Amino acid sequence: MDFGKNTPQEPGGLKQRAISALLYCTGEMKQLHTHMQDKSFPLQVSEWCLRGISQVILLNNPLSGALILAALLLESPWQALLGMLGLLASTLTAIILGQDREEVSSGLHGFNGMLVALLMGVFSSAGDWYWWLLLPVCLGGATTTFLSSSLAQVLGRWDLPVSVFPFNTVIVLYLACTGTSNPYLPNYPALPPGATESTNHTQLHVPQLLQGVVLGIGQIFACESLGPSLLILGAVFLFSPILAVHALLGSVISTVAGISMSVQNSFLYSGLSGFNGALGCMVVGSFFIFSWRTHLLSIASAFLSAYTDIALSNLLGIVGLPASSWAATLTGTLMLLLTGENLKEYRIPTGKVTSPEQNLRSHKQWSAANTNATDV
Repeated sequence: MDFGKNTPQEPGGLKQRAISALLYCTGEMKQLHTHMQDKSFPLQVSEWCLRGISQVILLNNPLSGALILAALLLESPWQALLGMLGLLASTLTAIILGQDREEVSSGLHGFNGMLVALLMGVFSSAGDWYWWLLLPVCLGGATTTFLSSSLAQVLGRWDLPVSVFPFNTVIVLYLACTGTSNPYLPNYPALPPGATESTNHTQLHVPQLLQGVVLGIGQIFACESLGPSLLILGAVFLFSPILAVHALLGSVISTVAGISMSVQNSFLYSGLSGFNGALGCMVVGSFFIFSWRTHLLSIASAFLSAYTDIALSNLLGIVGLPASSWAATLTGTLMLLLTGENLKEYRIPTGKVTSPEQNLRSHKQWSAANTNATDV
């Protein structure tokens, strides 16, 4: 046998296989989704939950979800446990209610429950491993599914996603009900970013400010450490490099907006000033085909999300409640309602949103097909 003929092809073949494996892990990983259709129910639910974790940050990739889960475990095992319980509660509630199977399997009925659970843990003043907290976590997660199902009927008329309206509603109601002096479920009060502090606002530490930009992405999952935040950014990059750029750009813009409004330095350094801008920028990057027009729109969305967050945080902070991600949610919804021929051409129907790269390829193919048909 002559083995020499295959030897020169091996490096190229290995490189091709490596590229194929990398491409397999990017985007929505539809091949894996198809492969899981005939697997056991627990395995299917595991995939749905991983996609639900990634849907928090507008992704639909189980491997990205696994990276984010690793980041949560690195940040706090207790927080990771709470997040997974909230995710399971909302997902299983959706299954029991008979929600659309494709939506459930894409994680669209899980991410709100996870966010509610994470924020309950962050604001709890009872400390880690306080087992009484598991009850409101499960109930809150299930409640988001009821709200999501109801809101979908209303928002669907305008082709709008439910987004994180359920999360924002449930967490504000929970914190308003329990308060800071509840004997069973005590919470920390939320402080407005404009509150006075002893440090001089004119003195900014640039390295900490740059770190705060990355932490702005981690704060979407209530992560305050650099390592977990970088893992989350890597999860976004795995799904879509374009969306990762939008996340960083939005966090930078939101941090600049915070500086212009003289918010506390601690909000800038911890990333609390950046996460709404990052989300606002990513919403446009996800629901519009990438172009110079939509890129400018994403920048505008980031600025508007940032300033709205500062206003709402100062307003709700008076009564000790957080603004959560209301700013990005409301701003993103307004951006999706914009009309005009120049924007309509780039708006992607809610049910057809994938990764920005895939959206761009599909748009180019559609434009080329229309051009050929016109020429004929």
